[in-house]
Amino acid sequence: MTYNSVLLIIYIAWLVIMSLAAIVLYSKDKAIAKSNGSGMRIQEKTLLSVGVLGGAIGSFFGRLLAHHKTDKTYFSIVIYLSMLLQIGALVVLIVMAV
Repeated sequence: MTYNSVLLIIYIAWLVIMSLAAIVLYSKDKAIAKSNGSGMRIQEKTLLSVGVLGGAIGSFFGRLLAHHKTDKTYFSIVIYLSMLLQIGALVVLIVMAV
């Protein structure tokens, strides 16, 4: 197994972990918001940070599944740009591993 293959596996694992975390965070924040705000809400910068740091795909699906923050244009912009960068990095790693 080459160094590039190992790097690709680690990157994919990171994307999956961060995406799952994003889905959980969006769902949890929506549940708190629906319960009349009883409890600490998850900060918007935390939700966006998880997306930027590898969970853009999870943020995208978390927003859709929880119907949460879908009207926030800047959330869409940040998530779409992050998704493009993360997919681009994935493609580069795949090409390097072949």
